[in-house]
Amino acid sequence: MKIAVLDLVGEYNQLKDEINHAVQRVLESGRFILSEDVVSFEKSLAQYTQCGFAFGVASGTDALSVALMALDIGPRDEVITTPFTFFATPEVIALCGATPVFVDIDPRTFNIDPTRIEDALTEHSKAIMPVDLYGQSCDMEPIMHIARTHGLKVIEDAAQALGAEHKDKKVCSLADIACLSFYPTKNLSCYGDGGALTTSDEELAKEIPPLRLHGARDKYHHEKLGRNSRLDAIQAAILSVKLKYLDTWNSRRIEIAARYDERLAECVTIPHRETYNKHAYHQYTIRAERRDELRQYLAEKGIPTTIYYPVPMHLQPALGYLRYKEDDLPEAEKAAKEVLSLPIYPQMSDDAVDYIAEAVREFYK
Repeated sequence: MKIAVLDLVGEYNQLKDEINHAVQRVLESGRFILSEDVVSFEKSLAQYTQCGFAFGVASGTDALSVALMALDIGPRDEVITTPFTFFATPEVIALCGATPVFVDIDPRTFNIDPTRIEDALTEHSKAIMPVDLYGQSCDMEPIMHIARTHGLKVIEDAAQALGAEHKDKKVCSLADIACLSFYPTKNLSCYGDGGALTTSDEELAKEIPPLRLHGARDKYHHEKLGRNSRLDAIQAAILSVKLKYLDTWNSRRIEIAARYDERLAECVTIPHRETYNKHAYHQYTIRAERRDELRQYLAEKGIPTTIYYPVPMHLQPALGYLRYKEDDLPEAEKAAKEVLSLPIYPQMSDDAVDYIAEAVREFYK
């Protein structure tokens, strides 16, 4: 059996008529930048995430960058974040002149461990940037409590978790600002790059739009330095179509994860889900003994896998100036040696899930 990592063509074929109509309508309108389609999608996204406002930008990375700019974070500031994430998370902190400060992860969820955050705070701490890794919300209540106690802001990197919930509240709705990515592999994806910020803070909602438009509130009048980062109308129209199906697709991901759980619990460490969370399963990530051998074995059977992430952020050469070293953040380092993400996407058949699970079981016999 041939297994795909992701079936974007299958997804497109399911929605072909709706998407083609939406794209054609934009093309015929001649309006491609910050048009009615963008405004309409932003309103739908704000409603979906239970936030007051949503703003489309050019990528998830830009969303993080604009969030930092909106909070005036820069040189001498420190931002607490996780070492077990995609490089964009600490990269945007460093690029704005601030310092990423890494706090180790909870080994069960792979998310930042809230019990370790206060020990990392200094007089320069200005924000916390938790990441909802693999589709599960961080433990946001203690994170928000710490932030409020110490006068910090929270920027939630929810790029992998749209549709997930934390104690019956949508991901994005608890932080000061949340950031999303619509990269083609995401649960809600466009056909290129795209991202968004959400917030319910009216003052922040006034700051964000100019920052995606060179710092201009009015054309050719630039009050601040900003950037050129706008979600284009074609992508917004596509996202508006696909947003209607997100909950259905996430429900199918949950079904697939449960099927994996049932078949794999005896031979690997299956993903841990906190009872108060609704997991979006952007990835189905196991911990496995002899991980690299298992990965090779699965590849020989036509089963692609991915390692998210093989090198923790504190050990990345580009961040060597921060002077972290091996064993500084042992849980993140251990996870990097053990995690393996198996294929999961809404179009997967039960037969494909069973084939993958049986191959994993065979390896450990």
